[in-house]
Amino acid sequence: MPLVTITSVNAPRVYLDHAATTPMRPEAQQAWLDASQVRGNPSSLHAGGRRARRIVEEAREQIAQSLQVRPSEVVFTAGGTEANNLAVKGLAWAAQGGRTIIRSPIEHHAVLDPTDWLAKAQGFVIHEPAVDEWGRVDVDDLTRLLADSDNALCTVMWANNEIGTVQPVAEIAARCEAVGVPFHTDAVQAIGMLPVNMGIPGLTAATVSGHKLGGPVGVGALIVDRDARIDPLLHGGGQERDLRSGTLDAASVSAFAVALDLAVAEQAHLRERLITLRLSLVDRVCATIQGAVLQGDPGIDATQRLPGNVAISFADCEGDALLMLLDAAGIECSTGSACTSGVPEPSHVLLAMGVDGGAARGTLRFSLGRNSTEADVDALVAALPAAVERARRAGSPRIAMRS
Repeated sequence: MPLVTITSVNAPRVYLDHAATTPMRPEAQQAWLDASQVRGNPSSLHAGGRRARRIVEEAREQIAQSLQVRPSEVVFTAGGTEANNLAVKGLAWAAQGGRTIIRSPIEHHAVLDPTDWLAKAQGFVIHEPAVDEWGRVDVDDLTRLLADSDNALCTVMWANNEIGTVQPVAEIAARCEAVGVPFHTDAVQAIGMLPVNMGIPGLTAATVSGHKLGGPVGVGALIVDRDARIDPLLHGGGQERDLRSGTLDAASVSAFAVALDLAVAEQAHLRERLITLRLSLVDRVCATIQGAVLQGDPGIDATQRLPGNVAISFADCEGDALLMLLDAAGIECSTGSACTSGVPEPSHVLLAMGVDGGAARGTLRFSLGRNSTEADVDALVAALPAAVERARRAGSPRIAMRS
């Protein structure tokens, strides 16, 4: 078996990590450049400030139209992590006496960590409904937890960033509304990949991030129902309905709105193309590599799985080692969430699904985007055999010790 070829710095590379961040759209870049020429703080009253404010408000209206909500319900943040923190902490603090937080066990760490902090530092109690072998929340178990009158909020992500499984968000929102529990969903991975309507009954707050859909890094939004009770994280100038103080980045907000509008408009066409690519990638990798197993829901319906997500476990491999070998061969992918890559621990998502620790440690995520092509799949399939063989040889002593 030949060694993995290490590509030169200038050699073409294959990008299969769109779930971590996807390249900025040219239209969004131009919108940012145009808006950046306008001087003035959007909160200032002079002409320059009013021009900047107009950019912000037009972007807000554009985002609201794309997501089927009111403009006043769009609260700009510095990204998905801030929006998630604002949602879970703000709803918990505003709860009238409720001290229990219901969350799924497969949330992104931008939800897990702030809810853990609320439990450790402020005495909240966390309850987690069961998930099935595909990582989908058991709605009946969640309903059982909702019967507790002490609930402050419920948070379940729309689609999982590691395995692509889509949750029954509308049904969960309805169950929460029936008992008066605020419901938040992290929709970062869903926008542009699934048909998303933020106006569903029972949805209190939803998180969106710019750089996941072709906008700039460092901007996002929390969609907040106008009747929601939510306390702010930041205090200062009172911007964004007093929920998020701080001077708004008008250029980034403008670029974010353009990218989101295009992502929503092109979603159906992109979905069909990505499904074809994903099926090709899964079929070819599993046929080429013995012991390769697809994780998450194997279906392709919009209620089952994200169209561009492929999570595959490679038997007898350490995911970090395999990732670096593929990187040396010019293939860029992930061991799961980019925010936790490099941490030598099995995925909490896979463990919650019942996947054993060895398979969880040997899982890579290949995520496709609007720039992905069949040539990218060709390159991956060509590089994998040597990388897997080398990773298995390197990991065999540790595998033997665990057995």
